[in-house]
Amino acid sequence: MAISTIKVSGEMGRSFSTKINCSHPFVIDQPKMAGGNDEGPNPLEVFLCSLPACICAIGRIIAQQRRIKLNGISVTAEGDIDKDFLLGKTTEGRAGFTEIRSYVAIDADLTTEEKRSFLDEIATRCPIADNIAESSVIKPVVVEDAIV
Repeated sequence: MAISTIKVSGEMGRSFSTKINCSHPFVIDQPKMAGGNDEGPNPLEVFLCSLPACICAIGRIIAQQRRIKLNGISVTAEGDIDKDFLLGKTTEGRAGFTEIRSYVAIDADLTTEEKRSFLDEIATRCPIADNIAESSVIKPVVVEDAIV
């Protein structure tokens, strides 16, 4: 088993705008109507965006490995969430998405059954889908400024 550690960081000041430091830095924010500056997508959008991106990337990897001529993949993801819970208006339910759906169009010279099989393999190998479907250990740790 080859375990790799992927590290990203985020820093927020006096507003909702959070500078994300990774291989391609970007900003995550909230819309103006929610008190943000609308400088970037919100955290829920970023989370959902990772699923189509991963499905596409894993699809490309599998296509290369199986020598499938893949012209492209188009993915739309949508998720249902109880915003009252995350806003603290209720304690019933949960903070996360209750259901996430992905709609995948595969542009390749494959039969419908072959496309289903291809998508099943993508779903099995996609780390984002796995992290959504399965539990991962999350360890929040408070650190002092000097340690960060």
